[in-house]
Amino acid sequence: MAIIKINGINLNVDIQGEGYPLILIHGLGCDNTQWKGEVQRLSKSYKTVALDCRGHGKSDKPDSYTLNDHIQDVLSLLDRFEFTVTNLYGVSMGSYIAQGVAIKQPHRINKLILTVPKSNGLISSTRRFIQEHAKELVGLSKQEKRTFFHKHIAYNSDIFLKDPELLKSSLTPQQTAIANRALEGFDYLSELHKITAETLVISGKYDELNPPCEGKLCASLIPNATFIEMLYSGHIPMAEEPENYNRIIDKFLSK
Repeated sequence: MAIIKINGINLNVDIQGEGYPLILIHGLGCDNTQWKGEVQRLSKSYKTVALDCRGHGKSDKPDSYTLNDHIQDVLSLLDRFEFTVTNLYGVSMGSYIAQGVAIKQPHRINKLILTVPKSNGLISSTRRFIQEHAKELVGLSKQEKRTFFHKHIAYNSDIFLKDPELLKSSLTPQQTAIANRALEGFDYLSELHKITAETLVISGKYDELNPPCEGKLCASLIPNATFIEMLYSGHIPMAEEPENYNRIIDKFLSK
């Protein structure tokens, strides 16, 4: 782990392995420990760079920031490490950031992986879900709300019983609210054609946060994109179908 000063804040970055660079960007409320298994595997073949996005993990948590700040942070990391070209891999929120990077500087992204993405949104997917199910959530305890949420974002929610740390956030309610606000009102639909990277888009059939229709739309607008729907997964296919998922990722990166 290393703390690096980027764009006026401290970002926590975990660098493992040697070889062609691969930057990994986590989801909302998570941090780079989300990538523990992926880094362990992929760092054998690539130089993996897994950051804690601003507002998350051990990175600084400003009182306000935007999706564009996230994008600029990744671009600045490319400059700091002198990566002329890199592979880029984002999950959920990380996929929004990755799309923004690949749109702004397409010549610097070789291969792009977007897992459970969407390409536009008025509010974060989590806030939208809560609003849509507001009546059903009334009167539920914190644990009951969490269980309800899990049932709507996984093929089999028992996976959260086996691994309670999945998607668990360490952010305070205030930090979570700030992180959610950063994802409000973005729309890449008219710009996705600028992405030149070979792109892999993966969605989970049972994901109610960013459903497969969002992934299909994203892939349809990127010139060189392949869409895969995982049939026994929701929002965390890397944990729900790990062997199949890893095989898909490894094949894409190695070809």
